[in-house]
This record gives sequence, C-alpha cells and structure tokens, in this order.
Amino acid sequence: MLAGKRILLIVAGGIAAYKSLDLIRRLREAGARVSPVLTRAGAQFVTPLSVSALAGEKVYTDLFDLTSEAEMGHIQLSRVADLIVAAPATADLMAKMASGQADDLASTVLLATDTPVLLAPAMNVRMWQHPATRRNLATLQADGVRLVGPNTGDMACGEHGPGRMAEVPQLLDAIRDALADGPLAGRRIIVTSGPTHESIDPVRYIANRSSGAQGAALAGALAGLGAEVVFVTGPAQVPPPPGVKVVPVETASEMLRAVQAALPADAAVFAAAVADWRVSNASGQKMKKNAGGLPVLEFAENPDILATISRMASGRPSLVVGFAAETHDVERHATEKLARKGCDWIVANDVSPGTGIMGGAENQVTLITAEGGEAWPRMTKEQTARQLAARIAGALA
Repeated sequence: MLAGKRILLIVAGGIAAYKSLDLIRRLREAGARVSPVLTRAGAQFVTPLSVSALAGEKVYTDLFDLTSEAEMGHIQLSRVADLIVAAPATADLMAKMASGQADDLASTVLLATDTPVLLAPAMNVRMWQHPATRRNLATLQADGVRLVGPNTGDMACGEHGPGRMAEVPQLLDAIRDALADGPLAGRRIIVTSGPTHESIDPVRYIANRSSGAQGAALAGALAGLGAEVVFVTGPAQVPPPPGVKVVPVETASEMLRAVQAALPADAAVFAAAVADWRVSNASGQKMKKNAGGLPVLEFAENPDILATISRMASGRPSLVVGFAAETHDVERHATEKLARKGCDWIVANDVSPGTGIMGGAENQVTLITAEGGEAWPRMTKEQTARQLAARIAGALA
C-alpha cells in the first residue's frame, strides 16, 4: 500500500516531533518517499539534518527560500504528494488551517493543496479541550481533513489526559487507510463526460467540440479520493481513467438512460458536452449529394439530463453539479443556468476560440453556488479536477 507513494510530512513544534523521525524511517522501509516540511518551531525539537538524513531528501523550511522555490515552489510542493501528513499537528497549526492563514511554508502548503490531509494532533490536554480548538477541529473535519489520535496518557508537561500524539504504528495504519480509502470512501458518484453524437445518417453526426479531458480527469480525481465512480462517457478523444466503471454511450438519450440506471448515487457531476438537439428525420442510409437541392434536416430537442436529475422527486443525489461552457457573459449565464436547472453547483468556463480551453490542456473555471461565484485561476485540467474533487469531498463529508 505504501510502496511508491509520496508522503509530504509536516513536522510542527512539539515534543512529539521525535516520533516523526521514527515515522520517516518506517515509511521509507515500507517503500514510500517522504518529503519533509519542518516548521520553525519544529526545528527546536528535531534538526533539519536528522530529518533530511532519515528522509533521504531535502528538508523544506522557508516559504521565501529562493533556492527551494526555484527547485520546487511551494505550490508544486503542495500538490505532488499522494497524502499530506502533519505530525505533530499543533493547536497553532490547526488554528491556521481552520482560518485559512498562510504565513509560513507549512500553512501555505496546506492552504494551497487539493491533496488529502491527515492530522496527528499533539498538545496539552487543556489546549485540546479548549472551545477554540474544538471549533477549529469541527471546521477541519467539515473540510474533509482526516484525524488520527490524539491518545490519552501522561504529558511531557506532567499532566494527564487526551492530547498525546498517536504512536507510530497507529500513524502508519492511518496513512494506509487514507491512501486506501480517501475522504470519499463509500461514496458513489456518477460523472458524465465527452461529447454526444447525434446521427444525421450512418456516417454523419452532430457533436460538440469536447475532448472529454476534463471529465476524465475529474473521474480519476474522485476515484483517487476513494469514491466508486460510474463514468458515463460519450465518444471522447481521451481514454477513461483507471479505477472507474466505464459506461460508453453515444447519444444524449443513451446518456440519460445510463445515468438513471446508475442511480442511486451520493453525487452526480455532469461534465459532458451534450448536444442540445438531435435530427428527428435521420436517414438510415447515407444521404447522397444531389444536384437538385440540399437535404432538409428536422431537429428535435434532446432530453435535459442535468435538469431531469436535479428535479427528481425522490432518489436525487445529495449533490448535483453541472457544467456551463459559455462564450460570453460567463458568470451571468451560468448563474441563470443554476436556477433554471435546479442543480446545486455550476462549473462555468469561457470556451470562446481565443481561450484555447475547448479541447486544450488547461481550464479556467468559476464555481457558481447559491452563495455566488468563485473564480479559480487558470491551471491544468488535472489540477482543476483535483480541486473540484476536494470540494465535492468537503461537501459530502
């Protein structure tokens, strides 16, 4: 389970930091790579040299280290790991995470990540029981952060109670569980992707300019967080990700039937670029070009998959997410679509020709919810998928 996995280990300030040295050794024995981040307070308990020697990698300590930023910037550092572990996770670090502070490397990495996070709290019993810590803990758990410990026992300060960091075997088990399951373990999610093809005749069809890359990336990201993913895909240009149940379809009607057959589900994400219309008088034979005139195509409206699922009287997924590909007034059109379709979120993007997004490797989206629009920076479709998957995990937690 740990072989080949990359763990980003944050070591914060506390006497329990000595356990992190043994944790590094045990992780490496199991075949994992460990990239350590040592806070300034953590360096008061264990030295960068000892951490680096055990990890066999550079220790990252300073947010503004120009050498480190040139080799691996803090944004990249936050996203290359399979799991981020903070051990020990101090009350201060948890408070920063809960309030979204980013004033050092560790807190910045934790705020910039879309990777699953596991915390091993370690603090004085009174600090652990304080209402502020309990509020922060509730916020972090609602955000999808996993916990291991703390244990009850004697403290270095002489007090007794909950607050001792979990022992290394417990940490290893929790890391294995986090990598095996993820925050979406036990959740069933439907993802639609790719274009649909609506036949004109046996050799011609109507379609959208969708490669299916964003939907495939999202299905893979959700599966990576432990979800059971039913991937309903039209004729896409990219292969489906591993670890998902693939249901190939061609038309909008087939896609709707496949989605309905996949229910019940905890969430449904409609990333497919479904054709709005189909040819109602499609020919069973190839249409021939005649000198006498042009063929007359009659159109009918395709079923509205997003609205159909969003407005189900019973059995509706608790979270329904639609996509809106627009060429102008993106946020306005997407907000109107949110209300019109009855879904919970809309992921909107500008696919006008100058953006290079439709069929490209990058995306720039605005997440529309009942609270308004949240513009995300331009990034790869894989990064967009991981960020959206993390938000879905938080919403379902």
